[in-house]
Amino acid sequence: MARDGRLTRYMMPTALALLLTVVGLTGYSMLSGSDPDPDSAKSGAAAAAPSSPVPAYEPPRDWADPERWATLPRGARSDARGKDVGFPQTLDGALGMLVASNSTLVHPGNSNKAEQLALYESYFSAADRSGRLRDGLELAGGESDARLRTDWGLPAGSELPPGSYVRAHVIGYKVIAHSPTEVSVWLLSRVTTKAGETKAERGSYTRSLAAVRWEQSDWKLSVAAFEQVSRAVQNQDEPAIVAPGDPAFSPAGWTAIREAS
Repeated sequence: MARDGRLTRYMMPTALALLLTVVGLTGYSMLSGSDPDPDSAKSGAAAAAPSSPVPAYEPPRDWADPERWATLPRGARSDARGKDVGFPQTLDGALGMLVASNSTLVHPGNSNKAEQLALYESYFSAADRSGRLRDGLELAGGESDARLRTDWGLPAGSELPPGSYVRAHVIGYKVIAHSPTEVSVWLLSRVTTKAGETKAERGSYTRSLAAVRWEQSDWKLSVAAFEQVSRAVQNQDEPAIVAPGDPAFSPAGWTAIREAS
């Protein structure tokens, strides 16, 4: 499968995108990594790309079964925006919520701006919600939608072509710390894009930091928890960006995620 280091321009891992808007962090590469094409490092346009070029990740030919697998719970119900909510107050429940809040799908019927706003309404802590955050998120989502159309050669504001999509989903995690009321993790995500029915799918992997707190009978994304864990890991090695099946996946500390039935 082809890779495209520009994919994270269209869709940053959602929890981190929200938190960066509030906290005002601009050094996204400090907390996340991607595996861009060499050419993508030259563009300098990708907000989510590392500040210096990194080698493109090539999945190995030899498969090594991950040592750790997890099937995470889904929410007990869907809210008005169709998002899973009502996760159990357990480590797996927090991880399930993080998977849900960092999984996005842009297609002809759903823009990145709409997706980000829905995730904000469904998953963000009441203590951190504000008009400034929502406005910043709406602006960032609109800019992402505009970049996507520019890169695909589409007119500004036009509908996406049939069969096109940009999808992000979490495929692995590494727990940093957890308690009954707070969980922090590294997330490993796969981002794929398809510019139309006859176009080839492109993909890349990203690593991001995330933290949640138990609030009002559910897990919520928290600025305070995120700031706390970002300081805690500042001088620690980040887990390698490697796909499940790569022999380096398990030694990096990742746990692979099975799809819930």
